Amino acid sequence: MRDAFIESLSKIAENDKDIFLITGDLGFGVLDNFSEKFPSQFLNVGVAEQNMTGIAVGLALSGYKVFTYSIANFTTLRCLEQIRNDACYHNANVNVVSIGGGFGYGALGMSHHATEDLSIMRSLPNIEVIAPGDDFETKEATKYVANSNKPSYLRLERASHIYENDLENSFAYGKIRQIREGNDIAVFCSGGVTKVAMNAAKILSKQNISLSIYSVHSLKTIDVNAVAKVFEKYSGVVTLEENNLIGGLGSAISEICLDNRIYPKSFKRMGLKDIYSSVVGSQEYLRDFYNLGEEDLIINVKKIMDK
Repeated sequence: MRDAFIESLSKIAENDKDIFLITGDLGFGVLDNFSEKFPSQFLNVGVAEQNMTGIAVGLALSGYKVFTYSIANFTTLRCLEQIRNDACYHNANVNVVSIGGGFGYGALGMSHHATEDLSIMRSLPNIEVIAPGDDFETKEATKYVANSNKPSYLRLERASHIYENDLENSFAYGKIRQIREGNDIAVFCSGGVTKVAMNAAKILSKQNISLSIYSVHSLKTIDVNAVAKVFEKYSGVVTLEENNLIGGLGSAISEICLDNRIYPKSFKRMGLKDIYSSVVGSQEYLRDFYNLGEEDLIINVKKIMDK
C-alpha cells in the first residue's frame, strides 16, 4: 500500500505545490522518486517524530497540506501529545501516515507492533481515521485527505493489496464499501485483514457458505444506515481487525448498534484481546497466533451458522 500511497501523492503534488511530505528517517526506497522530483516539498527530519509533527503543524498553519510518514507506532504513539495538542486542537491540515499497522513489522517485536493506534486515534477530536483495505482505497483515501483541510490518520500496510473484486464500488469517506457479495454471513473488516476475509470467503465458498465482505475503511465516521441494512439482511455479522478489541472497529460497530437500536441476530468481534503482542514473527504468523487468521474466521462463521 505504501507504493500506492506515494504514487497517488506524487500525482497530486505535480499540480499542487502546497503538498509537503515529511519522513522520520524511513522509506528511502519508496520515497526516493518523490524526494528527487519534489525536493522543495520533502523533508527528512531524522528519528525525531515529535519534531516531525511539530514542523508539520507549523507548515500546515502556513498553508501547506502536510503528510508525515513513518512506522505506525512512531507516527502516532511516540508523538501523541503533538498530534493531540498541536494538530487536532488547531484543526491543522496534517495527515499522519503510518506504515505497517497491526503486525506489519511483526519480526521487530512489541515496540513495532501497532495494535492500539486505531483506538487511540479514533478518540481524538477533529481527526479523520482511515484504514484502507487495498491499493485502490489507498489511492482514493490519499486524494481525499489531501483536500480535506483537517487532520487525518491514514493506516497502511507495507505490502501491496489487490483483490479480485467484481463489484467495482467506489470509495467515499464515511461509507462502507462492499467488496464481495454473499448471502449467509457478513464480515466488516478494516485495513490489511481484508485479505484474510477475502481468502476465508474463497475457502468457505467451496463448502457452500457464502460470505459478504465489507471494507470499513473510515473508522471515525461510519454510515449508520448502511450498517443497519447489513444487520437486517444477514443472519450474522463478524468484525475483523488487526487492532485491540477495545476502541477499534468492533467497538465502533457496537456503538452504532446500541445508539441506533440495531439488534444483531448474531454478532462476533475478532481482534486482539486486552494484551500486548509480545510474540515475534511474521504478520501472517502473528495473525494466526492471536486467532485473527483465515481459519479463525472460518471457525467463527461456522459457529454462527450452527446456531
